[in-house]
Amino acid sequence: MLPVADARARILAALVPTAAETVALPEAAGRVLARPVVARLTQPPSDVSAMDGYALRAADAVEGATLAVIGAAPAGRPFAGLVGPGQAVRIFTGGVIPQGADAVLIQEDATPGEGTVRVNEAAREGRHIRRRGLDFAEGETVLPAGRRLTPRDIGLAAASDNPWLAVHRRPRIGILATGDEIALPGDPIPAGGIVSSNAHALAAMIRGAGGDPVVLPIARDDARAIAEVAGTAHAFDLLVTTGGASVGEHDLVQKALGAEGFELGFWQIAMRPGKPLIWGRLGRTPVLGLPGNPVSALVCGVLFLLPAIARMGGLPGDAPPTRRVRLAVPLAANDKRADHLRASLSTDAEGRLVATPAPVQDSSMIATLARADALILRAPHAPALEAGAEAEAIVLADLGV
Repeated sequence: MLPVADARARILAALVPTAAETVALPEAAGRVLARPVVARLTQPPSDVSAMDGYALRAADAVEGATLAVIGAAPAGRPFAGLVGPGQAVRIFTGGVIPQGADAVLIQEDATPGEGTVRVNEAAREGRHIRRRGLDFAEGETVLPAGRRLTPRDIGLAAASDNPWLAVHRRPRIGILATGDEIALPGDPIPAGGIVSSNAHALAAMIRGAGGDPVVLPIARDDARAIAEVAGTAHAFDLLVTTGGASVGEHDLVQKALGAEGFELGFWQIAMRPGKPLIWGRLGRTPVLGLPGNPVSALVCGVLFLLPAIARMGGLPGDAPPTRRVRLAVPLAANDKRADHLRASLSTDAEGRLVATPAPVQDSSMIATLARADALILRAPHAPALEAGAEAEAIVLADLGV
């Protein structure tokens, strides 16, 4: 069985970022830049005032002086004249500093009169002036390629006069659920059957991670039916299957896909839940075969699918981040498989995270996973831990899961 980290590394090594597409600025949030963003102008384009007040010569702005106000410079309407000795121009935040002025006397330090202003506190040269290019200059790279765009980045791209951005296309991911026993929510449930949750949960996970999910019709436990649906694999950047990944008589995914030219990369991971995971390629399309148990499918989604989406979307595809937590209860020594214990989180009196594993860790219990805040990580052959000991955990909210 393959270790979790090795399996993830092999998956990521087989994937490449999607091609670039150009989108309008409002559509770029959350996307990953395929090309750097270069400023198309200088910001600010001129020396401008940082405050409301009076633009003047610092040499004239001594305490007690009275200066003649010869005009105004609101933002967007520069004063066209020259500020000479004994003169000032009423200026507002963002207004262009007039020629001849070298300081701004803020209005709190001034007393206006009829066509005049009295200086109550001396102004210093350069004070309250934002110099041309203070923020960025034309031709400067303001955002590098490979960056996931935040709302702050969108603001910077807009300020640098970039209405269109080149971003990686959202990876299109097909989701194929298999099994005679499953039905879609709201549909009639077969005798002995269950409602399928995997496809919908995985679609939500994919969409939240920046992918474009396509839920395919359920494939029954028939090799021909699975192969027919899988025949659409060429339309996707990644095909994700759920169910049929184990070694049972009705676990037909490998058999069905093999008839269509499926090349197996690896199978079975040394982990719990999620051991029967499949990775391979069907033609040019990578295939990630997840177990059918809902907890197994979603835990594998956290460990492998999310990094894969990140990689295809233009990011490195790092392992999920972890945090240190304190255990509320003791844990027994682990066996040869890495374990991922569903747990709730609380905070102790010192502000530290405390993790309480669910009492039953069955991989079919989707309600337990839905109520969990974290996955406590237990390495293969990890020793027993006492209550209060520290452990590593993936906090699900950190991933938006």
